[in-house]
Amino acid sequence: MILKNLKKYALSNRQEASIADVRIGLSYTAVRLNNGSVGVAMTFHKDIPHGCLPDKTPMIGKKAGELIEKADSQNILERTVAIATINATLNRNRPDLKTGDVLEILNPGKDDIVGMVGFFGPLVPKLKSQVKKLYIFEKSTSKSEGLLSEEKAFDILPECTIALITSTSLINLSFEKIVETARNCRKVVLVGSSTPLAPDVFKAFGVDILSGIIVTDHAQVLRIVSESGGMKSFGRFVNKVNSICE
Repeated sequence: MILKNLKKYALSNRQEASIADVRIGLSYTAVRLNNGSVGVAMTFHKDIPHGCLPDKTPMIGKKAGELIEKADSQNILERTVAIATINATLNRNRPDLKTGDVLEILNPGKDDIVGMVGFFGPLVPKLKSQVKKLYIFEKSTSKSEGLLSEEKAFDILPECTIALITSTSLINLSFEKIVETARNCRKVVLVGSSTPLAPDVFKAFGVDILSGIIVTDHAQVLRIVSESGGMKSFGRFVNKVNSICE
């Protein structure tokens, strides 16, 4: 449902842009539109089926809407390219966006119990110093000490007051189950470079804040994605922005 709604919203806001460039790297996928806008989405390269994309026709030159239409595809790579295209379409400077650290907007307190679905290393030290308890759920528990398996999120999130959910959950189709588990949280935040800045879509699913990026140096981000780089490499070429779902 979320991807169908997101697709519909993006199609209604796509204008008449076409695809100028597509880079599918091992870590991220990037799409550049002919108006210069770039969007990214994480690549789940280990989950890509043999043969990759079912449609073998060139993507460059197609209307953006043709790729956005694949947002709810059963093929994970088609979904990834579609979400990168949606982000190129929607993630632009707007008056409603607030720049900076999402924690400054979220303002967690000493009584909060935070469930973080996906490991966001830069946020961890601040959260640990501000809240009562921080649980971190991650597919790969070897990334850092103290990580819990992602399956544990469904047991522990109902006890949390704040949920930080990775936007890659849109790509791997886990978003709706996770956000339903977090329905009793006082604040739900969708976080990460794959986040589409579409508050009108996500507020209907109980999300309070969208924390994503706007690409500022298109050439550098495209190069880094092509070289299998990730957010650590292209972070200085984007602006972190937040949108309140009101």
